[in-house]
Amino acid sequence: MEIKTDQQLHIFFLPYMAQGHTLPLIDIAKLFASRGVKSTLITTPVNAPLFSKAIQTSKSLGFDIELLIIIFPSTEVGLPEGIERTNLRRHQEQTDKYFKAINLLKQQVEPILEQHRPHCLVADSLFPWATEVSAKFGIPRIIFHGPGFFPLCAITSVMRHQPQREVSSDSKSFVVPGLPDKIKMTKNKLVPFLALDGESELIKVVKASSVADETSYGIIVNSFYELEPNYADHYRKVLGRKAWHIGPASLCETENDKLERGREGSAVEVHECLNWLDSKEPNSVVYICFGSLANFSDCQLLEIALALEASRQQFIWVVKKEKKDKEEWLPEGFEQKMEGNGLIVRGWAPQLLILQHKAIGAFLTHCGWNSTLEAVCAGMPMITWPISADQFYNEKLVTEILGIGVAVGAEKWEDDSVKSEASVKKETIEKAVTELMVGPEKEEMRSKVLALKELARRAVAVGGSSFSDLTALIEELKSLRP
Repeated sequence: MEIKTDQQLHIFFLPYMAQGHTLPLIDIAKLFASRGVKSTLITTPVNAPLFSKAIQTSKSLGFDIELLIIIFPSTEVGLPEGIERTNLRRHQEQTDKYFKAINLLKQQVEPILEQHRPHCLVADSLFPWATEVSAKFGIPRIIFHGPGFFPLCAITSVMRHQPQREVSSDSKSFVVPGLPDKIKMTKNKLVPFLALDGESELIKVVKASSVADETSYGIIVNSFYELEPNYADHYRKVLGRKAWHIGPASLCETENDKLERGREGSAVEVHECLNWLDSKEPNSVVYICFGSLANFSDCQLLEIALALEASRQQFIWVVKKEKKDKEEWLPEGFEQKMEGNGLIVRGWAPQLLILQHKAIGAFLTHCGWNSTLEAVCAGMPMITWPISADQFYNEKLVTEILGIGVAVGAEKWEDDSVKSEASVKKETIEKAVTELMVGPEKEEMRSKVLALKELARRAVAVGGSSFSDLTALIEELKSLRP
């Protein structure tokens, strides 16, 4: 439903070049456009295909939304052409050059803002320079943070108070101070927020982002009040920051949008996957996916395969591996043995459509915020396996605060791609999968998450908490116009 405003606002959106950041900000731009706001998304050539279908759909609905393409400065920093997204980097040297290029984008965005003079710039937190550039032209800069309110509150508390300095061991727990709930963490789960003392380009960006947070106009959070009310209040009242919760943004997606969202596979592969699920009983299949960045070692993938076989549960498993004649990460004859009971999807899968399918009974996830929120919107209990970033905090929200998931037992932040030994063993994976699929607490967890699913849909409906926050933000930005 499009709601016309009496004076059209023009907002620019600058997503960070990673699917987990880009896709929700595209959804958010569509939300603004659906409310009569002119929305302009900025990206680079390699990332542009992620935007095209969504923008085409929005335009067909009469929304005023467009894409503006800028050149990624690969040559200036010595990167090979085409490395314009986080998951395309291959080693640390490329990572440092990539973040140098991210900073150089300022030189292209500044003249665009000067020319178009939008009424607001919504830029990802990993563009800290966006606050300074916006201020130069009197444009309010609003930050888009990928995580929800709970992880933002917890991360802020850890960085401000450094409670981890009081414990002697990396595996010894401490209480995160000042939160509404008693949340325990360990040093192992905090990197790189433990000690930002290095000089890598990423650490420079994180430090600068922390400063920009304090001086920007406010933040947009892809969440809804009823999911984490104590932490929405804590962020605003205790930390004293302006924030608007306007999600879950993915609920604005049409069925066709869900099919195309982040798509890198063929339509044939998509329909094969959904047809396979159509043949299964309700709540009988475990969906396993670790996002677009996680890169497990062969030995860890082998443990997952062995656990799935031992659990005797049906599964659909998304793996970032190409089909080879001999695959060391699979037990001999695994796919033949699992035929009919398990499906391995190599590469990309239509996650939103899979999660809402009646056959899915649980989601084994890395606890990225988008995946967590999408599971809630689908009414899907979770088996949590965090790997890095805000994921360990998201696990606490899912398992301890909301009570809609069980932990697989991941104990520390790590890149598992080069490890010679699996950090999470078959037995613990099997136990978590079995507990959520056939254990005594499964119905209680499913009941809780189905209630949250309904609250999410009410939040984005007319008069709901997220609908009202978006209305308030639009009105506030209108009042700031000269």
